[in-house]
Amino acid sequence: MSYAVGVDLGGTKTAVSLVSSDGVLGEVVSAPTPAAEGGAAVLDVVADLVRQVAADDVVGLGIGTAGVVDSRAGRIISSTDTFRDWVGTDVVSGLRERLGWGGERRIAVLNDVDAHAVGEFRFGAAQGLDSLLMVAVGTGVGGALVLDGKLRTGAHSVAGEMGHVPTPGAEALRCPCGRLGHLEAIAAGPAIERQYVAAGGDSASGRQIMERAAGGHDDDALAVVQAAAVALGKAIAGLVTVVDPAAVVIGGGVADAGPVWWTPLRDTIRAELIPVLADIPVLKAQLGNSAALVGAAAHVFGEVS
Repeated sequence: MSYAVGVDLGGTKTAVSLVSSDGVLGEVVSAPTPAAEGGAAVLDVVADLVRQVAADDVVGLGIGTAGVVDSRAGRIISSTDTFRDWVGTDVVSGLRERLGWGGERRIAVLNDVDAHAVGEFRFGAAQGLDSLLMVAVGTGVGGALVLDGKLRTGAHSVAGEMGHVPTPGAEALRCPCGRLGHLEAIAAGPAIERQYVAAGGDSASGRQIMERAAGGHDDDALAVVQAAAVALGKAIAGLVTVVDPAAVVIGGGVADAGPVWWTPLRDTIRAELIPVLADIPVLKAQLGNSAALVGAAAHVFGEVS
């Protein structure tokens, strides 16, 4: 049995745990992420948490982080405004320096949704398969690809990032990236909330809107939820047709919705796919908040690289 440290570095919280090579988590320690204070402050917090859990015999450290990551260089190449001065941060070198680790211990950094994908592929909903399309639907819409047992990040480190796919139904809606018509503008949690207000509803949370839609007495809530699910289903069907994964795994906060969201989502995927693809498993993610921790550590072990 070998051990690595997994890190889930989010915009508000950073969580760290020791992870065994069979995917078992140790104690999870966490701290607020000082995202507004710059990359150096963020790495200081990560290093402090790693010291709390790392044993002398750990083989390395895996970090799943928000932002677009050049995994080969260990550097952040794009990020939202949530993180100040995060772009350009050399995560690998910065943590080696802070931890005093030499080259005998591997440090790997990857996008957080990529880490989720690796976790679900190795230990979760897609365990035993050879490929998957991971879709994360929460405050944004993210995606990742594992094909032939390997994480595929693409020439520009954005493979699978489906939130910015042009999507029918979103043509007049502005995406957080500033452009019109992207999937995230209609399918993400905040988008559902905005569309409900635009339809005449109050400033309800996404969970409340889902509950109202499921209750059968709020037509506006039902219409908004179904439009989001249909748009997501069309985008997923397009990607499935291009990459032909063994399964689609869907996680994130919006995926905690019930049949009012899942049924139109699955029905749309099936309706849009050609017959040979129409029976693809569309699965709910199993690992929850531990997925990125486990996936980042599995990346260090080299099981999904």
